[in-house]
Amino acid sequence: MKIRVLPENISSKIAAGEVIQRPESAVKELMENSIDAGATHIELMVRNAGKSLIRVVDNGDGMGEEDALICIMKHATSKISEEKDLDAIKTLGFRGEALSSIVAVAQFEMKTGTDNSELSTILKIEDSRTILKEEGGYFKGTDISVKNLFYNIPARRNFLKSDSTELRHVIDTFQKLALGKPEIHFTLYSDDSKILDYLPGSLSDRIGQVFGEKSFNNIIQIEEKTEYLNLSGFLGKPALVKKARGDQYLFLNGRFVSSKQVNFAVFNAYENFLEKGDYPFFILFLEIDPAKIDVNVHPSKLEVRFEEEKDIYNFVNAVVRKGLAEYDLVPSLSFSTNTLEGHNRLGFDNYSRADKSDFSDRPAVQSDLSNRESRNQFGQMQSSSKRVGINDNDIDLIFGALSRNVERGPEDEDVSHPFDEQSGGDSQSQSRSFKSGQIDQDVYTPKIFERIPADDAETNSTPFIIQLHNKYILCQIKTGLMIIDQHVAHERILYEMAKKQLTQGFPLFQQLLFPKVVSTDPARVMLVKEIQDYLQRLGFIVKVISKTDLVVEAIPSQVKTGEEEKILLEILDQYIENRQEKILDETENMAKSFSCKAAIKAGDRLSQEEMRRLIDELFATENPYVCPHGRPVVLKISLDEFDRRFGRTS
Repeated sequence: MKIRVLPENISSKIAAGEVIQRPESAVKELMENSIDAGATHIELMVRNAGKSLIRVVDNGDGMGEEDALICIMKHATSKISEEKDLDAIKTLGFRGEALSSIVAVAQFEMKTGTDNSELSTILKIEDSRTILKEEGGYFKGTDISVKNLFYNIPARRNFLKSDSTELRHVIDTFQKLALGKPEIHFTLYSDDSKILDYLPGSLSDRIGQVFGEKSFNNIIQIEEKTEYLNLSGFLGKPALVKKARGDQYLFLNGRFVSSKQVNFAVFNAYENFLEKGDYPFFILFLEIDPAKIDVNVHPSKLEVRFEEEKDIYNFVNAVVRKGLAEYDLVPSLSFSTNTLEGHNRLGFDNYSRADKSDFSDRPAVQSDLSNRESRNQFGQMQSSSKRVGINDNDIDLIFGALSRNVERGPEDEDVSHPFDEQSGGDSQSQSRSFKSGQIDQDVYTPKIFERIPADDAETNSTPFIIQLHNKYILCQIKTGLMIIDQHVAHERILYEMAKKQLTQGFPLFQQLLFPKVVSTDPARVMLVKEIQDYLQRLGFIVKVISKTDLVVEAIPSQVKTGEEEKILLEILDQYIENRQEKILDETENMAKSFSCKAAIKAGDRLSQEEMRRLIDELFATENPYVCPHGRPVVLKISLDEFDRRFGRTS
């Protein structure tokens, strides 16, 4: 006989693997049980990110001795009793698998009682088989400790990630449960230190506790109730948009779930406010008849199926669009000056609520472009700042009215690539060499640039080079026009520089006059300890001073002073994201994370000298045509294409 029934100890471990995949899974199951028990205060304590200890203490209903002995058995639950109950699930737990799964893969201890005046019950299970029962002190509620997770499954334990990564997952689940139940007091301890303490209050209070006041000031409240379903919650303004998933929270009848239909409905409602690859922030609570949904799809209870998926999509999309339409979410762009560096950066003004069709805060558009005045929202006349460099009107003149503004050179004149160094006999035919700092005086230049105040004596004789919308660099080449994405170009440069520094050493760093103290979460601090050597090779001199605090003493020369905290935290977050989603070695991960977050951004205004230096350094890299993530860096429009578009035949 080849087919046999597996022994109980083996089958229980296989089943447990579906429910308990990592420390975060045990945290989720235990805290959900506490919520279902009516607790008003839940404390979570972890050591080594939950690998050594997970302890959940609540002041809920608790259990008597008989219930305590039954609850650790397979499919033991108080939430359902007959088949029809599956169509009316309102609790977070109902499958009766959590405690039995935990007992199968960890050392388990539980203290529980129903009355402060009666003795509590204590259960201890060391080897998933032998149960030791005792009586303890007077206690109401439940106190469960899970020790040495996966001690009896070494293969599963070896697949756990670093403490910083696992703690990040624990914190993420803790915050999701806290957002879903703002009326409950939640406290989190890591290695005996209190790191999160969310006091009970309203949903808006809890959002401020979890995400900070900055996030709270950039959210929109929505609410729509019908006989069939209700939708309420908060949407993030474009200021909270991110390039990575993670800040999308959907609660279905109080349970955090993942739904592609709902996410797609929200993303489509945001379509006019997002660029490709952007993800909005939202916290939505969807209430629907439990008989119309199925949450019993997977043991994790994160997946959900709707009976009427199309109706759900249309309803969510319409409510989100309505909420966004009630606000003025078209941003007003302005330049702010970095006093340390003297650079201008394009940024967003604050968003404000607006009545329907109310755009009184928009500057008026004048028909005469030379008269650059507008009225502010109080009706007062105001003048714009003095024009510096090339603006949108100049671009229109260059491409739309060349005959009126450009002094033509001979049509057969060969214009050299501004960034090629060529050797030849006739010095007048040599192209400009930016590295040598010499300029060929015979290179033809449109006279339109003479209208613009020169920053230096060389401006009027330089070849065509311009920054378009503070995102792209346009410059003339022999065969036409070259367009460079400034962010991904700088990303490619920094990536190759970082790779060399990480493998060869010799970092270039700038010492901070006043070291910067950075307060963050323990998961990031643990990650800094883990990759401190790699950070130092890049030029970050960072020291850990507590479980939640770092001090930055020096930064790479490529990082602007004043942005060290922001960029360091972004690098750490990107590093974690890369490690979770991609198979990369430590050096590759660090190089990609650094280059992505330290590179100049769309919106950074560059001088002529900075643009030339950027292009010189780009074409000195091994692969100047794609960024480390595979996006194109350079595009070219040929003269033949221009001729075809303008109908030229010769």
